[in-house]
Amino acid sequence: MSYIEVNNLKKDFLVKKKREKGKLLREKEIVHALKGVSFTVDKGELVGYIGPNGAGKSTTVKILSGILTPDGGQAQVGGIVPWNERKKHVKNIGVVFGQRSQLWWDVPIVDSYLLLKDIYRIPTKDYESRLKELTQALELEPLMRTPLRLLSLGQRMRAELCGSLLHRPELLFLDEPTIGLDAVSKLSLREFLKWENREYGTTIMLTTHDMEDIAALCSRVMVLGHGKKLFDGKLGDLLERYDNVRNVWVKYDGDVSGLRLPEGVECMREEDGLKLSYDPSRFPTSQLLGALQDAGNIRELTLQPENTDHLIAAMYKELDL
Repeated sequence: MSYIEVNNLKKDFLVKKKREKGKLLREKEIVHALKGVSFTVDKGELVGYIGPNGAGKSTTVKILSGILTPDGGQAQVGGIVPWNERKKHVKNIGVVFGQRSQLWWDVPIVDSYLLLKDIYRIPTKDYESRLKELTQALELEPLMRTPLRLLSLGQRMRAELCGSLLHRPELLFLDEPTIGLDAVSKLSLREFLKWENREYGTTIMLTTHDMEDIAALCSRVMVLGHGKKLFDGKLGDLLERYDNVRNVWVKYDGDVSGLRLPEGVECMREEDGLKLSYDPSRFPTSQLLGALQDAGNIRELTLQPENTDHLIAAMYKELDL
């Protein structure tokens, strides 16, 4: 049995249009945010959930976290129906919205953590050991007495992650967690998420427009468009159809002496990583990505001259998303 099971999920919203000149009342229309979405996620998976604005990504996350009730279909997370058993469900999940905060704006972040400790009823001993572990991993120790409003965006996102993981959730929802972050902050967050998933088997569902995040973190990706699931599989398989790339730049954590590349792929070692040149007609990008992922933990990956953002944009255009 899968950890997350979604079957024919539907959700509609009633939206008021802009008032037309000469009319007293605004017209209304029904927006079909989800039109029968189905998928499963196994425990411990790190899944990318992507699509253009308005595709239904955030709506799915809000339903699975118990914030919204669907208009049709079924969903279970660890055997729990999120919107029917909210209190029981939230003990097992963590949620980070890139443009929303669960921490208190004007108080030191450690005070927010103490409030979350009481909300989740975390035993003092467990709280202290977990807080120490998270603050070290996220480099938050010097910031604990600083109010949230005085932190940079990258520091705030690290603080939000810490707060969402204090109670050791089995499932972590990340909705645009790297939005607006600089390159250093993005790399730091990616490293932490891979560590959390590896150390504790935390199931992570990531929604983002940043395809570099998906390439570095997720072996599986689901594409949503017009409220429907359009693709579910490996990122390499998705990119292969839109592949016109000739160069890849990749940076690893640690040694990659085990990297094995076929004939026809040129590899040059640079100070900050590896640069590979190849002919996609002879060696598809999907296979190259698989070989690169098998060689070790990827810290950063860019496809050049067009990166994955351009490829996904081409896919959206072709699918009329």
